[in-house]
Formats: sequence, structure tokens, C-alpha cells
Amino acid sequence: MSILKTKDGVDIYYKDWGAGQPVVFSHGWPLSADAWDAQMLFLGQQGYRVIAHDRRGHGRSSQPWNGNDMDTYADDLAALMDALDLSGATLVGHSTGGGEVTRYIGRHGSGRVAKAVLIGAVPPIMLKTGNNPGGLPMSAFDAIRSGVVSDRSQFFKDLPTPFYGYNRPGAKPSQGVCDSFWLQGMQCSIKGAFDCIKAFSETDFTEDLKRIEAPTLILHGDDDQIVPIGASALLSAKLVRNSKLKVYPGLSHGMCTVNASQINDDLLAFIKG
Repeated sequence: MSILKTKDGVDIYYKDWGAGQPVVFSHGWPLSADAWDAQMLFLGQQGYRVIAHDRRGHGRSSQPWNGNDMDTYADDLAALMDALDLSGATLVGHSTGGGEVTRYIGRHGSGRVAKAVLIGAVPPIMLKTGNNPGGLPMSAFDAIRSGVVSDRSQFFKDLPTPFYGYNRPGAKPSQGVCDSFWLQGMQCSIKGAFDCIKAFSETDFTEDLKRIEAPTLILHGDDDQIVPIGASALLSAKLVRNSKLKVYPGLSHGMCTVNASQINDDLLAFIKG
């Protein structure tokens, strides 16, 4: 196992496969680097160096009590990028990971970054506020917290249904995909899972998005039931100066898994372009 120890003593597990131009992946909640297996295998076979880490409190990384916030997540990503001395990297973030990538660039700059990809990503801010009237009410996130606290095992068995759009007409649910989601979720520490809800829902990434200078691809399914497109991708595309927005009709929040070949082809075209 490859492990990075952060300055506060947290072990960050990561995969580092292949050679060539680096592509660095940041996963969503409550998952791990394994959520990127389809993309990492595909891009690795295309000659890229593919890297993904388990966010602190998630997967095989340490389960600290503190530091489960977006600034620290971004600092952990920076520590990994620095330790591997990456340059010309494409950063790819899904959901919460899209927030991590955005905060990383806003906090640490674009010196190591060539391009960025935000997929079903939480920026600018998920929570409904005076400045974000299209966001979700606090009650939606309180319900997630309640699910994690009361019976997270059952909650992580139920969540894949809307996550992957399995509740839509004509959908073909995969028990294997649902089992993998549950397994990754249960690897997450309950403290890390609980704290991360606040991080992904209440962090305001508006100023970070404005600081992104690298070419940025924003991908979102218009049937995303987890991160509604109207309060996320459609707004982010207006804030990132050099961005391209692609909306997938009918696709879900979990399109990197359910529609992996389509996402893989678009990622490859953007990275090569």
C-alpha cells in the first residue's frame, strides 16, 4: 500500500498506477478511491499516470477526529501532489471531490495543474442561502446526518437507488454496484462521514471557482437526484472563466459508474485536446 503521512500525522492511502501525464482523481462521499476504478483502468491503458487517494476519514486512510473539512481535504491533496512532485496534472473531482479540487486550486493555485474536470460536483454551494436561493434546504442535509447516525449501514444500502438513478423507469439496478457503494461507505469512519456532510453542503466555493484559470470541463447529468444541476454545474460554468459545460440528458449522479464508457471517452477527449 502507498501511504502519505500528512503534517498532522494522518495516513492518506493512494493508488499511483502507470506512467505519463498525471491524472489525479478525488472521490465523492461516502466513497473511496475505488469509485474511480473504471476511469483509472481506462486512462491507464491509454498511457496516462492515474492517481487516486482515499480522503481522510474514508476508505483505507486514517480516521482522525479532526480535519474533516474542505480546507484540510484540499491541503491533503496538495501534500500528495507535492510529495509526488506532479506537474501538468489533470485534476478530476466527482461530487464532494469536485469541491476538493476546486478548493485545492483556490487555496494552492494552479502551478501543478494543466486542466480540471468537475463531475456532478457540489460547487458553488449546495445549501440554500440568501445568495443561493436555488440550493437545498438544511433539512435535506439534516436528514442525511440522521441516516448516518441512526443506521448508516441501512442508509448506505438505500442511498444507491437515487444515487445511480435506479428508481427511474427502465433502469437496470446492479446489486454489485449497490454492494460496492455500501462497502465503501462502511469503510468510512462515522465521524468522517458525519463531518463531511457539513463540508460538502455548506462550503461556499464561489471565490475558488473564480480563481480557476486552467481549462475546465464541467460534466453533469440533468437527472442528478443528489446534486441538482441548477444549483451546481449551471452556476459553476458561469464562474469558471475557461470552462466547457456538458449536460447528459437523463443521467444520474453516479454516471461515472453506470455510464462509465461515455464518461471515459469524454475525459480522454478533453485531456488529449
